[in-house]
Amino acid sequence: MKKEKTLFPDIQSYHFLPRKYGKDLLLDIARVETLKNFILDATPHQISFYEILFIEKGKGTFSLDENKTPLGPGTVIFTSPGQVRRWNASGVSGYTLFFEKDFLGLFFTDELFLYRFQYFHQYSRPTGMKMPSKIFNRILEMVHNLEEEFKNLQTDSNHLLRAILYQLLVVLNRHYSDTYQVKSDTHVHPDFFRFRSLLEKQFRSQHRVAAYAKMLQISATQLNKICRQYSGLSAQQMIHHRLISEIKKQLRFNRSVKEIAYDFDFSDPSNFNRFFKKLTGATAQQYRDGL
Repeated sequence: MKKEKTLFPDIQSYHFLPRKYGKDLLLDIARVETLKNFILDATPHQISFYEILFIEKGKGTFSLDENKTPLGPGTVIFTSPGQVRRWNASGVSGYTLFFEKDFLGLFFTDELFLYRFQYFHQYSRPTGMKMPSKIFNRILEMVHNLEEEFKNLQTDSNHLLRAILYQLLVVLNRHYSDTYQVKSDTHVHPDFFRFRSLLEKQFRSQHRVAAYAKMLQISATQLNKICRQYSGLSAQQMIHHRLISEIKKQLRFNRSVKEIAYDFDFSDPSNFNRFFKKLTGATAQQYRDGL
């Protein structure tokens, strides 16, 4: 992976190196303890790909946007592209599995595939979970299978690696859904997954349920019903969670309130401040002062 500066001067961004293995194999796996300049970086940074961390040993915390996950044996953490990360940890060992969307997209025709998993693009529930040791060890068996295939890559390895990754994602989704009491079925009601995908692309400028319902060609009532069924939140709550999550990120890196307000399509800074205080209980400046 390569490191670049981002929109925020204090944030490093890491990008996938697609030709590490001499071809466009957009998946990789490594031991956490061998990538200290990236994995255990104590400064804020972000990645442009998907990552799953499997922690076997260690203590401390892993911060992902507003979420802090305590580290310990059996911890699994999910990162989506663009989230700001920070480690405060020691003695960490385990695996990191990272991949580009296109690694699966080239195989699955469903462009919403990764939105079907509850743990990616998540902003209203934790981004990590603690697994019982027996279950965690079963998960690690699949991780080890990926590792072994990388040690002896063959012309058809990309097919086998996709198959193992697919199985791993589905099994993890079941355990995540059980842990946080959400729906695990990845093939129920495509409009929910379409809404999640649209929300990631449109949340800066579209804040109303009616706008998303129109894009999905369903009623606002139906969209709210679907969202409550599969996430436990209304469509408006999901929109607000996504907005607040991104606004807090912007505030952490000293963008002016006025600049953020207009960037997120609020009519004026006072309207933006009312919205932020209603959702968080504090003004934008109070939130920034408390960081």
